[in-house]
Amino acid sequence: MKKQERQRYIKRLLSSNEIERQEDFVKLLRAEDIDVTQATISRDIKDMQLVKVPSATGGYHYSMPVQKQMDTEKKLKRTLKDAYVSYATQDKFVLIKVLPGNGPALATLIEAMHYDEIFGTLGDDAHVLIICKSLAMTLELQQKIQRLLSDH
Repeated sequence: MKKQERQRYIKRLLSSNEIERQEDFVKLLRAEDIDVTQATISRDIKDMQLVKVPSATGGYHYSMPVQKQMDTEKKLKRTLKDAYVSYATQDKFVLIKVLPGNGPALATLIEAMHYDEIFGTLGDDAHVLIICKSLAMTLELQQKIQRLLSDH
């Protein structure tokens, strides 16, 4: 497996797990049939600039650097500000219409936010279709989108 693909898996794991040790990364990745060593994870942690932050249980867990998360959210807000046309929801789907040429970038930024509510995202030239995991999560995502839109 290529480094970029493995690091995408690591980002996904971070968004849904509080990972305290490098060995936990190894175990979770192996559960996904991704064969890695602790040394590889150590290099990925350094390369991705992961940091340890306090957890609710009193220990520490790995996290993406705050600056990168803030940069992604800032880019997402900027893209919405510059390109947003409208959005609509139906069942588990959220459709965001944007100015032509902005759909792929917006879809990528939304994916990079690792929202728990999202099952998948598709972007074409002027649209982003977001598929949520449940109806309740669709409402939660809708609120997040409204907050992002109201911030600009």
